[in-house]
Amino acid sequence: MHVTRHSHIIDRTLLDSLWALYARAYLRTAEATVTHEMLDCLEFNDQLSLHTNRAWVVWDASRPVAMTLISTDLRSNRWLSDVYFKKHFPERFGKGQVHYVVWAVVDPEFVAKGAVIHLAKHALAVEAKDGALLVFDTPESNQPKDTGGAAELLIRLAKMVSKADLLSISTQRYFAIDFHGERVDNSALAVDVPVEVVVEDEEMKTTAIIG
Repeated sequence: MHVTRHSHIIDRTLLDSLWALYARAYLRTAEATVTHEMLDCLEFNDQLSLHTNRAWVVWDASRPVAMTLISTDLRSNRWLSDVYFKKHFPERFGKGQVHYVVWAVVDPEFVAKGAVIHLAKHALAVEAKDGALLVFDTPESNQPKDTGGAAELLIRLAKMVSKADLLSISTQRYFAIDFHGERVDNSALAVDVPVEVVVEDEEMKTTAIIG
């Protein structure tokens, strides 16, 4: 296996080959995760075309078997808030050291064949050289609790190339309100409920409804 580095990929044959790997590797995660983790083909190609993104690809002969894409400019992606990092990590942000792992995928057939190690040794070595604050997110299916999971794997790989610490930045939770289609008696809520007021008029004997 060998590793190649790319930026501003526009070659159609290469894009199609990488998309096939991405779609195949991400399918299980997409099925298990509530968020829009998996990009569509146009989004995928757009990200690979950016000069500020670094793509690393592991090849088994002429077949791509693992790939990661790292964004070096927060303003060029829609996933991270540059305002947040400017406030909480001002020095790193000011130096352009806040980078983001847009995706990291491995062909299921090559997970146990060292493809991840090849990918990490090259991509993370460059991040370490840059002194990057490398931000990544992972769905609950890959990180069911604070310890272990994908985060533990990434920090172990990072420590293969440099001294590094794992920072827990944020957690996002998704909820849903499940309506059952049954009407509820809301008379007790007293919200915009008409009040009947009897207006006594000796001549008219009328009753008025005042809302």
